[in-house]
Amino acid sequence: MTVNEVKPIADQIRAEVAKAVVGQEDTVDLLLTALFAGGHILLEAPPGTAKTLLAQSFAAALGLDYGRIQFTPDLMPGDILGSNLFNFQTSSFTLTRGPIFCELLLADEINRTPPKTQAALLEAMQERRITLDGQTHALSERFMVVATQNPIEQQGTYPLPEAQLDRFLFKHLLDYPDADQERAIIASHGAGSGRLDPASLGVECVANRKTIDSAVAAAASVRLTEEVIGYITDLIRATRTSPDIDVGASPRAGTMLARAARARAALDARDYVIPDDVKTLALPALRHRLVLSPAAEIEGRRIEQVLGNLIEQVAAPR
Repeated sequence: MTVNEVKPIADQIRAEVAKAVVGQEDTVDLLLTALFAGGHILLEAPPGTAKTLLAQSFAAALGLDYGRIQFTPDLMPGDILGSNLFNFQTSSFTLTRGPIFCELLLADEINRTPPKTQAALLEAMQERRITLDGQTHALSERFMVVATQNPIEQQGTYPLPEAQLDRFLFKHLLDYPDADQERAIIASHGAGSGRLDPASLGVECVANRKTIDSAVAAAASVRLTEEVIGYITDLIRATRTSPDIDVGASPRAGTMLARAARARAALDARDYVIPDDVKTLALPALRHRLVLSPAAEIEGRRIEQVLGNLIEQVAAPR
């Protein structure tokens, strides 16, 4: 598959997801970028903004094996990974696989479970494998985590540790739909009966594993010039010298931003990255990796404001 063939496939996926989810075009674009860059995404939004339906529809349009974990305070690592159970008939241990053995995992309300259980995802997200009782089990090469968290209610939540946040390629903030979109949602979904799922809403599979693998390979072939590499480097290093930022972005952040920019270029049918690719993705790729300085927090500044100013200050190549 060439880079020019990636965009038509992405357009088909967008069209299928749009059958179930009204609006959220930016979110779908980030999901596609994360998929083709081999990354994971954290969605933060109030309840009822179609996060679950979006993940379900995205998986259905791509033909991915979908799994879901509802995170709760009493969830244990074994509930995610699975466990080895002794089989008395064969006098041996048999692996009972947990819900993590899928291709697209919805980690719903990931901040509602203790850090020990959150950390059970770390190896899977970084290396696409898990270790149980000293034995390694491989996950799918296309394994992708779509995690959600609710920003409104903080009681009984556990903030994600920095090590895990750094494994997410993007953190995206979803907002409520505008008036026209909300009217369309009510007219479409409110008129039906029963539960809403991608199949009942007409979402069809328009891709397969071979197609996805080819698109990922095409994205990996996108050229990254020295000028763009220098721009990403300057942007990452600027987060470490800004007086408004206490903890800046890591080298991993720069690497992942570069991979995401290549995927975005492929989605636009380009075989080269332009500075606008980096600018567009810098906010969702970096907002969760930075810690504001105490002075900026006292002034009531938000990370989006600080990072937005920083992106404008760093000179982009012409």
